[in-house]
Amino acid sequence: MDNPAWGILTILLSVSAYLLSCYHYRRDKYLQAISLLMLGGCILRLFTACDFFLHPWDEAFHAVVAKHMMHHPFIPTLYENPVLPYDYKNWAGNHIWLHKQPLPLWTMALSMSVFGVNEIALRLPSILLTTMGIALTYYIGQYFFDRRTGYLAAFFYSVNGLIIEMTAGRVATDHVDVFFLFFVELAIFFSIVFARRGNVLYNVAAGFCIGAAILCKWLPALIVLPIWLLVVFDSKRFAIKEIVVHFLLLIAILVATSLPWQIYIHMAFPLEAKWEGSYNTRHLFESIENHSHPFYYYIDRIRINYGELIYLPLIWLIIKRRSPYPTRILALIFWIYVPLLFFSLVKTKMQGYVLFISPALFIITSAFFFSSLDSLNKKTSSWKTALTTILLVLFIVLPIRYCYERTKPFLEKRKPEWVTDLKSLPNATPKCVLFNYPAPIDAMFYTDIPSYPFIPDSSQVNALNNSGYRVYINDNQTLNISHKSFSANIVWVNLKSPKE
Repeated sequence: MDNPAWGILTILLSVSAYLLSCYHYRRDKYLQAISLLMLGGCILRLFTACDFFLHPWDEAFHAVVAKHMMHHPFIPTLYENPVLPYDYKNWAGNHIWLHKQPLPLWTMALSMSVFGVNEIALRLPSILLTTMGIALTYYIGQYFFDRRTGYLAAFFYSVNGLIIEMTAGRVATDHVDVFFLFFVELAIFFSIVFARRGNVLYNVAAGFCIGAAILCKWLPALIVLPIWLLVVFDSKRFAIKEIVVHFLLLIAILVATSLPWQIYIHMAFPLEAKWEGSYNTRHLFESIENHSHPFYYYIDRIRINYGELIYLPLIWLIIKRRSPYPTRILALIFWIYVPLLFFSLVKTKMQGYVLFISPALFIITSAFFFSSLDSLNKKTSSWKTALTTILLVLFIVLPIRYCYERTKPFLEKRKPEWVTDLKSLPNATPKCVLFNYPAPIDAMFYTDIPSYPFIPDSSQVNALNNSGYRVYINDNQTLNISHKSFSANIVWVNLKSPKE
C-alpha cells in the first residue's frame, strides 16, 4: 500500500461511486444511490484501514486483548502470561483487563479467528459497521425531514474524516467509539421503525441495541431512552398506557442484555471490576491522563471534525424551529445537545466521547443545506443569493477536503520495518520474554511473548531462566557494558520500534 498508485486508484473508485450515486439520486432512485454511497464509503474505509501496523495507545491495547479473547472470550487479558509482578490498578500493564466493555473486543476476536491475527481483520468489524451506518443515517434523516435530507446526511457520514480515521484505528478511542456510535444509531433506527409499524419485535431489537451499546461504552447509551419516548409519542400510534408498557419492556431487554456481564466480572474479578468502576467514575470529576480541556472543548472541536460551518445548523435548529418544537425535532435536540452539555461538564474530555451524536449533526447540516437551497428559489437580493451559493458549495467541499486530509491517500511507510522485525524475532516462543522494547503492547500482538519496556536486573533474569524462559533484551544502542555483562543467559536482539 506504500505505492501511490493505490491512493490514485482509491480516489478514482470512490469518486466514481459518488458520482454514480448522485446520478441515481437525481433520478429518485434512492436504493441505488444509497448503495453507491455505501460502496464509496467502504472503499475509503478499506484503504485507510490498510495501515499494516497498530496505532499507538488505544488500538494496540484493544488488539492485544481481542487477540487473547480468541482463546478465552470471558477472560479478558492484556498480559496473557504476566511473568513479572503487576499492579491490577494499572490498565496499561495488568493481567485481567476490564478497562473497556467487551462487545467490541469480542467482535474483533471473532474477526481475527476467521481471518487471522492481522491488522485488517482487527479493523474489519469497524469498517462494516460504519459502512452500514451510512444507510442508517439515510433512513433516520428521511424520518426527521425527507429523503433528500437523509441522502445528503448519509453522504456526510460516508466521507467524514473523523469516522474514517477511527474506523482505521488511527486516533484515540478508535473501535470502541465506532461500535458505540453504531449501536446507538441502530437503537434509534429500531425505535423509529417500531413507532411507525407498532411491531413489538422492533422494540425488543431497540432494547437489545441499547444493551449492546452499554456493552461497548457503558451508560451514555441511555441517551436513546428520551429519544425513544419522543419518537414513539410523535407517532400518535400508542395510548399512554401502551407507551408505558413498551417502555418497561425496552428497559427490561436492555438490562437483560447488559447486566449479566457486569455481574459476572464482579464475581470473577472483584478487585479489577471494583477498581475499574471507580476509575470510570473518576472521569466525571477528575482530569484523567492529562485529558483536561476547558468547558467549551466540544463546541470548539466540532468545527475541526465536522467543518467550520457546523455552527450555522446548530443555531438554525434552535432558532428557526423555535417553540413549540415538533416532537421529532425535540428528539434531535436531545440527541445533540444533552451529550454535548453532559460531556462538557465532565472533567475528562476526548473527542471520541461525543462521536455518537455525529449522525444527528449530519442530519441537521443536511436539513440546513436544503433550507438554504430552497431560499434561492425565492426573490432575494443578489448579495444574499451569492452568499448562500458560496455557503452551499462550502458545505459540500469542506467535508471532502477533510476526508482527503484524514484518509491520507499518499501516506508513505504503511508497512514499517519495526513490524517486520517483531514478526521475524528469532526462535520466539511463549517461553520467551522480551525486555527493553519501548512498545511492549505492540510486541505482544505480533508475537506470543510477554514484553516489557525496561531492562531487567540480574535477579529477574536468573529467576526467569530458572523457570525455563529465554530472555531477550533489545539492544537499542543505549545499553552500557555493565548491562551487557550481568548475565550470560540472555539473547541480545536489535529491533526497530515505532518510537524510533
